[in-house]
Amino acid sequence: MHPAAQAFEINMAVEPGDLDQLGHVNNVRYLYWVQEAATAHWTSVAPAADQANVLWIVLRHEIDYLHQAFLGDNIIARTWVGSASRARFERFTEFLREGDRTLLAKARTIWCPIDARKHRPVAVSPEVRARFSVSAIPSVPAAFAHR
Repeated sequence: MHPAAQAFEINMAVEPGDLDQLGHVNNVRYLYWVQEAATAHWTSVAPAADQANVLWIVLRHEIDYLHQAFLGDNIIARTWVGSASRARFERFTEFLREGDRTLLAKARTIWCPIDARKHRPVAVSPEVRARFSVSAIPSVPAAFAHR
């Protein structure tokens, strides 16, 4: 197992542009953060050659909104890769309020690696599979266990 094969975390602060008309974080913002967390994880772990040759597209998002977040909250996004096949990688993301560790939302996204030049599905290198191995990853969130 590669040492990087674990949950990856990034922090973000809720800003005025993240809010909807109800005064809490807009649901669409969480999807944006799902993509930001996945991109940050990819660029921090994948070798430069793979980053240059492989892009990722979303095939499916599932998200459960559990609690509200408000202006000034600091959010922790935790993400990890679940099961993976040649053309589909399952990724989980959790959003926690930093102050009290309340789980705000959780997402399951299916990503497809594509060739950066041809824009067609492509297999990732064995090194990338090893770096994103699921053997050290937290268990699948119960809400997504049977989907």
